[in-house]
Amino acid sequence: MTDRALAVVRAGALTTVQDLGRPGHAHLGVPHSGALDAPAAALVNRLVGNPVDAAVLETTLTGCALRPRSPLVAAVGGAPGPVTVDGRPVPWGAPVRVPAGALLDVGPAVAGVRGYVAVSGGIAVEPVLGSRSTDLLSGLGPPPLTDGTVLPLGPVTGPPARVDTAPQPGPPAELILRVALGPRDDWFTRHAVRTLTTRAYRVAAASNRIGLRTEGPALERAVPGELPSEGLVLGAVQVPPDGRPVVFLADHPTTGGYPVIAVVTVADLPATAQARPGTPVRFVRAGHKSR
Repeated sequence: MTDRALAVVRAGALTTVQDLGRPGHAHLGVPHSGALDAPAAALVNRLVGNPVDAAVLETTLTGCALRPRSPLVAAVGGAPGPVTVDGRPVPWGAPVRVPAGALLDVGPAVAGVRGYVAVSGGIAVEPVLGSRSTDLLSGLGPPPLTDGTVLPLGPVTGPPARVDTAPQPGPPAELILRVALGPRDDWFTRHAVRTLTTRAYRVAAASNRIGLRTEGPALERAVPGELPSEGLVLGAVQVPPDGRPVVFLADHPTTGGYPVIAVVTVADLPATAQARPGTPVRFVRAGHKSR
């Protein structure tokens, strides 16, 4: 019987299993989770012939190295970087055949932050609440990969895509995030609201899968004190005591007591997955043209 498994030779800085996430459990305190750059994850799944909900690997900056125990097709997307099979360069952003026992090495990202590795059949770890995603906040799903981890693979369901390479958006030189104000914009001065939507921010190094933290002008409060904890949604722009906005991402907490000044349009969130520290960030009112 064929051994459908993938051995992790080099786990990288932070490599996790991700799929479409586990929506619908916020009332239980469980975040959505799932791939931060969902379009990139969906594309590499299509390239290897997987359904869109198959689990992939999400790497962070340094890539990873994997050794399959049976032949498979792999594709690497998201943050661009070098890819080799047994030391020979192979295309990034295209389906690649990897023999049993060969070393698939996904090198460091040359731009962007998060890479996505799909293999034919998908990563078949045990689902939790309907998802195989690693949730860094709640601890649900498989832990981040370590050297020596062996991942089971699912059955192959379709042929790889017949393309030489697939176009993918490059990592953003500047993040433009459309926002709808509220629900707690009235907790801030008018000047603070204007500052949010007219001044430039930068991605802070402390950003992670829970939230994109920013550096830049502090937002002045009009109402002192703190709120009782209330629900938080994906893309919520919460303002902690230091006044610098935090955009909540896939592993965000489901409740919080700091006021939410705005909410980012969901379609703009995938780009946050590829924004390196120092990347300029601008918040633009939804429906308003950016300068």
